[in-house]
Amino acid sequence: MVYEIRDYTIEKEWLEQYVKWVKEFFLPYAKNKIHIIDFWAYDGIEAEVEGKNPVVSPNWQPNITWVAKYNNKQERDDFFASLETDLEWEKVWSNHPNPDAYIYKNARFFTSINHD
Repeated sequence: MVYEIRDYTIEKEWLEQYVKWVKEFFLPYAKNKIHIIDFWAYDGIEAEVEGKNPVVSPNWQPNITWVAKYNNKQERDDFFASLETDLEWEKVWSNHPNPDAYIYKNARFFTSINHD
């Protein structure tokens, strides 16, 4: 299994409308396409950044994070490639409040170390 963690920083003024779009359009679509573990939205609590080189994002903390599980990276890549020709996705995306509001996008991939 491969777990993808996606972080999006969205312009503050679009956050509320983006969360509404996720609830009304993205999640109903995605739940039938991929296995989403969870979807989180920034709630105003400030980030805590520590370590040898603590750099606080100039764009504030990522305000949207979601995790999805795939059988492998190829399955994930196939899903995203399919969006290019998926008419149902086109309808979902057409309801996005502002596709240009993304300041930063980050996708990271992990495997579980807790194999039962």
